[in-house]
Formats: sequence, C-alpha cells, structure tokens
Amino acid sequence: MDVWTLWGRTSTAGEEAQCLSAPSGYWQFSIGAVSVLIERRGLWVSGLLLSVLLLASLGYLALGTETLSLAALWPALQGNGDPFSVFIVQELRLPRLAAAWWTGAAFAVAGCLMQTLARNRLATPGIIGIDNGATAFAVASVVGLGVSLAPPAMALIGSATAASITFGLASGNDTRGYRFIVAGIGIGAVFGAVTQLLLSQVDIDSANAAYPWTVGTLNARSLGAVNLLFAGLLLGLPAAIALGRSLSGMRFSDAVAAGMGIPLKHRRIQVLTLAVLLTALAVAVAGPVGMVGLIGPEIARSLSSPRGVPLVASALAGALVMVLADLVGRLLLAPVELPVGIVTALVGGPWLLCILLRPSRS
Repeated sequence: MDVWTLWGRTSTAGEEAQCLSAPSGYWQFSIGAVSVLIERRGLWVSGLLLSVLLLASLGYLALGTETLSLAALWPALQGNGDPFSVFIVQELRLPRLAAAWWTGAAFAVAGCLMQTLARNRLATPGIIGIDNGATAFAVASVVGLGVSLAPPAMALIGSATAASITFGLASGNDTRGYRFIVAGIGIGAVFGAVTQLLLSQVDIDSANAAYPWTVGTLNARSLGAVNLLFAGLLLGLPAAIALGRSLSGMRFSDAVAAGMGIPLKHRRIQVLTLAVLLTALAVAVAGPVGMVGLIGPEIARSLSSPRGVPLVASALAGALVMVLADLVGRLLLAPVELPVGIVTALVGGPWLLCILLRPSRS
C-alpha cells in the first residue's frame, strides 16, 4: 500500500478539485489543504495478505506436538480453559508467534528498502552482508562479553559497520548494479569467517550458546529484544511509508529522481539507516534468518501495482513467510525442531534461482 501526501495551495474550490483530483486507481482523502492518496490495489493486496497471515497464525497456535482444537484454542487465548492449553498458548506459542510476525516484517521491509535503494532485486540485507555483520558482532558479545543485553546493541553496531564498509567499497553513492552486490557479498563472507573463527576459539558450551545466532531461530527468544523490535517497527515502518514518494522516484535514474525534486543524498542516508536499524533489531531477536528479505518483497511486488513501493504488503508478506517457515520447522521432523533459518534457506534457494531466471517487470 502506497501513501502519498500532497500539499495544495489555497485556491478556489474548482481549482483545488482540479489540482487534487485522485488519479486513476487511487482513493483520495482530504483534510484541509492536505490530500492523501491511497492506492486501491495496494489496499486490497494488504487486506488479502493480512487475512492469510491471520489464518496461518491460527494454525501456528493450534498445531504442534500437542495439537489444540479451535474450541480449546479460543479460551486459551483469553487465559481460560484447560491450564495445560493455556500454558502452551500463552507461554510457548503466542510469544514465539509475535517474534515471527515482527522479525518477518522487519526483514522484509529492510529488504524492500535495500532493493529500492540499489535498484536491484538481489540487494537484500542478507545478500549484501548486513546480516552477517550483525551476526558476527552478536556472536562476539555472546562468547566474549557474556552480557544478556549486549547482543541487540552489538547486532546494531555490526549492521552499521557492514553497511558502511559496503557503501564505501561501492564508491559511496554508487548503489546500483552488481558492484554494490559483489561488495556486499565480499563483506558478508569476511564477517561470516569472523563468526566461524570466534566459534572455533571458545569452549563447547560457549559455542553452543552462540550457535542459534548463526542459523536463525525463534526458540526461547528474549522478550526484551522482541519488545525492542516491535518498538522499532512502530517507528520504522511509518517512517518508511512517509518516504514512499521519494522511494518511488528513486527507482528511476538519478537525473529523473533529481528532476522530481528528490534530495537523493539525504534520502539514501535515511533509507539506509532504516534498513540497517530494522535488520539489526530483527537479527537481535532471531539471528540471521536468510531469504525473508528477498521472498517477502517479491511476493508483495508480484501482487501489487508497479506504480509504487509496496512497503506495507512487504511487511505482511515477510511476517507470513516467517510464520509458515517456523511452523514447518516445528512440524516437519517433530519432535525434532528445525531452526527457521534452515527452512527459509531451503525455500529461498530455489526462489533466488527463479528471480535470476525470470525477467523483472518494467
């Protein structure tokens, strides 16, 4: 869903209606001299994705090694009914479902922002090294500092470091094409090697404690980190939507974007900051869950109109991918649980090949 805000000048009623009439495919809502345009198709797509996400969430709460019927699930959600069912839903599955929602949305929105910034469908936080940078710093905090509050802060520092180095190697403003991608892959490989080196130099107990940060999992996540991610999404997603008009213009050449009045240098810094922040907060909760930042925006883009950047649809699609991937990981080899990062990698590999072989829409 794309939201555009237009500022109209004070004029006669006829002139204002002419200046602010809604384009085809949009609904217009006016408050005084300010008019907000909401794309119809984007709204319907977001509603569809939200409906599917809610259905998948019901299945997530009901299914597992202990399956609950819908008749038992609803009282358990309210804290009533059988104490065992209440414990399973309230203490085990509902917090994990919330973590799946917020991490999936954060990874997908960050991926959508990075793809728009680089004008490349492969420029996701995982592929250009931001995930690996956050993981390396988070693992360093686990095996070195031993402070429970350190991994989220260290993940943020690692993401910012990886992003800064990648942009520096790509000559700063050159965020287009494969030079940016190759630089990010190289930085990601370096940080991946650092992570493996750290794990090889510590005792087995410390390595086991840090292992979940290397594959991505939603099992026993910190409630504080989840709440911090939720707060980051409450700030980051509206901020990204507010940049919607600039993001749409940044998909074109620099000359066209500048002609539209977009301050490219400032917008690139803002978009990069949002992407790094959302990625770092998501990695601090779930670790480096790969491919969600690629699959979520691709689903949203395939369903949405090409006229705008589908940020809200990407968030919903990313949350849906994360919920389904974690559900599959819990059920596929039950009672043995597959980390969600392994499931998304298995699904995302063929998806990546499809993207490479399929031409993009103009």
